[in-house]
Amino acid sequence: MVGLFPPVDPDAKRGRPRRRLVPFTAVLPNLVTLLALCAGLTSIRMSVEQRFDLAIAAIILAIILDGLDGHVARYFRATSKFGEQLDSLADFVNFGVAPGIFVFIWRLDDLSSFGWICALVLAICTGLRLARFNAALVAEEPEPDWARDFFVGAPAPAGAGLALAPFYLEQLLAPDIRFAAIVVAVYVVLVGLLMVSRIPTGSLKRVGRRIPGDSVLPVLVVGVLLVALLVSYPFTFLSIGAILYLAHIPMAWRARNRAKADADARSAAAAAPPQ
Repeated sequence: MVGLFPPVDPDAKRGRPRRRLVPFTAVLPNLVTLLALCAGLTSIRMSVEQRFDLAIAAIILAIILDGLDGHVARYFRATSKFGEQLDSLADFVNFGVAPGIFVFIWRLDDLSSFGWICALVLAICTGLRLARFNAALVAEEPEPDWARDFFVGAPAPAGAGLALAPFYLEQLLAPDIRFAAIVVAVYVVLVGLLMVSRIPTGSLKRVGRRIPGDSVLPVLVVGVLLVALLVSYPFTFLSIGAILYLAHIPMAWRARNRAKADADARSAAAAAPPQ
């Protein structure tokens, strides 16, 4: 008897559908992704209710969960096409729609339709960024090893965090500073363009996958310290993080050009005929 619900990863090679048991560890990464999606949707509700602190907290939680689901999937060897598509859809809501609605209700509403257009640009650029990333995953030619240390443009979670930076700074420096709506609008559009640009940014995909045994305790202490700082001084922590991220972009650009030049030089030396 055919089940009421189809499998999440249908296999066209099988002649007929059949029931099979799926271990919970295979479902766990998707559960983390859905929790991140719930956080993004909750942020939208908090923004509509103008409870901006909680809206920010929900987006930060979505960023943390988005960083965890991939690690959980790789740890349990539970990666799947279904999980990849679910993750992209969740990222569009969490890092495109939720920040766009936040900045519009918080400040861009002062510009009426123009403010809404700027919020749309942020969301659309996030969707284009995710589509380009998914297309790169199925590219026929694998990327060179040196390119794995860089992103092309800002990743969606970083873009969401950057788009909210004016709010962090305003809360940190209030009442001495209040950003004009047009300033926020221009900044949000620039963040959206950064996500879809070819400007290289640093990647931490290969950092921390293996930790030396004698470094475990210091890493734990630093991790707890960072979480404590985020909870105790959220806007100071987030403001410094956004500033440091923007400041690292020129360094990432130079590092990428240097890595590409070194790789090209090695390729040319390998292809040169022997003397």
